[in-house]
Amino acid sequence: TEIIERHWAAMTRWMNYLTDANPNGLWMNKRGNDFGDWLSIKADTPKDVLATGYYAYDASLMARMARATGRLEEATKYDALFEHIKSAFNTAFVTSDGKIKGGTQTSYLVGLRFNLLPAALRPLAAQHLVDDIKAKDNHLSTGFVGVGYLCPTLSDTGNNDVAYKLLLNDTFPSWGFSIRQGATTIWERWDGWTPDKGFQDVGMNSFNHYSLGSVGEWLYGHVAGISTDPNSPGYKRIIIAPHPGPGLTFANATYDSVHGRIVSNWKTEAGRATYDVTVPANTTATVSLPVSDAKNIQENGRSAFQSPGVTFVRQEGARAVFSVGSGTYKFTTSAK
Repeated sequence: TEIIERHWAAMTRWMNYLTDANPNGLWMNKRGNDFGDWLSIKADTPKDVLATGYYAYDASLMARMARATGRLEEATKYDALFEHIKSAFNTAFVTSDGKIKGGTQTSYLVGLRFNLLPAALRPLAAQHLVDDIKAKDNHLSTGFVGVGYLCPTLSDTGNNDVAYKLLLNDTFPSWGFSIRQGATTIWERWDGWTPDKGFQDVGMNSFNHYSLGSVGEWLYGHVAGISTDPNSPGYKRIIIAPHPGPGLTFANATYDSVHGRIVSNWKTEAGRATYDVTVPANTTATVSLPVSDAKNIQENGRSAFQSPGVTFVRQEGARAVFSVGSGTYKFTTSAK
């Protein structure tokens, strides 16, 4: 929490600056350069939707940091600010059937990812997001802001298959399209080069630019499923929650945490799924596997319920959740 302590006063001043300029909860004033969802493809996300969404997100982060540093009164203050912005967001931008102003993929991602929608509207907004992707022949349209939230939000809303479709596309616009053109790095623009138009504006057309590479977080955090428990940061308590999907038969991932190497590998073969997990010394992990009945899971050739170091925690819908200590584990089950 040292970094929070060091910058708390500055962050507080920033939030006061936004709130003083936008007392009604919508970030309409003092938005600076206001680039919006930069370099999106044929999708103009309203900048007031983006700005207000991030204003709410900032408030939620401030509340979390306040709690982490024992500032309980300020946490309550920022919780209230978040609810104020959320209410204003819904009144101004959201319809009764879950449509969000602009109707772009990024508009829906802001509402869903930042928890700005009432529970009843979340599945409707998620369906609108999927519908827009399908209307674009199963292609994305997000720019710098939306692209990092696209696949994680799809997976988290029960649309993992759509996320995989976007990942594996090789027609424009997609990551695979640039690979087909010989790319070995991430481009700044989806259309940095196209067969019909050639190169984009030479004044701003990097071919080695992080930007759209934020999909890498989804590859690690969802496909392989490696993340840290937000209540025990720094990978002291690890979460392993792989999300296999159509088009891939295996995924191998490692992450060198401060405690040691974390491994999450999976493969599907001959009607079986195998999950290899390594948890470093002096840590624990929650392992969530996409299996509807935990009794069908084996670990190292025996029932997971009888395996040393493995404790069944709960069944969460179609996922079985276990707690494990440090060590290496091989879970097997019938492939879905």
